Amino acid sequence: MLEFFMSPGTPENVFLIILLTGVVTYITRSGGYVVLSRFKSLHPRVEAALEAVPGAVLVTLVLPPALENGSLEILAMVAALVASFRFSAIWVLGLGMFIVVAGRAYGF
Repeated sequence: MLEFFMSPGTPENVFLIILLTGVVTYITRSGGYVVLSRFKSLHPRVEAALEAVPGAVLVTLVLPPALENGSLEILAMVAALVASFRFSAIWVLGLGMFIVVAGRAYGF
């Protein structure tokens, strides 16, 4: 069993890793639902905090690599920020990805 932890990316372990990741994700999401369903109503501050979580997670995933890689990623983030005031999230993500992919294709 120790060999599994020493080489987790081997082809024999990939499907097991995907399965375990899915199980852990399901448990954490359903656990949160079970805990929150026990309350009749949530305080408005709690609701506001829970609504802010997806955006906060996205920022923590995108911001560090964008700041480390250079001006193209910062340009994509600024364009996505401006577009987020007008368009839905899927269009904003698509615009940011398009800018980065096109910029890298043209050598920036």
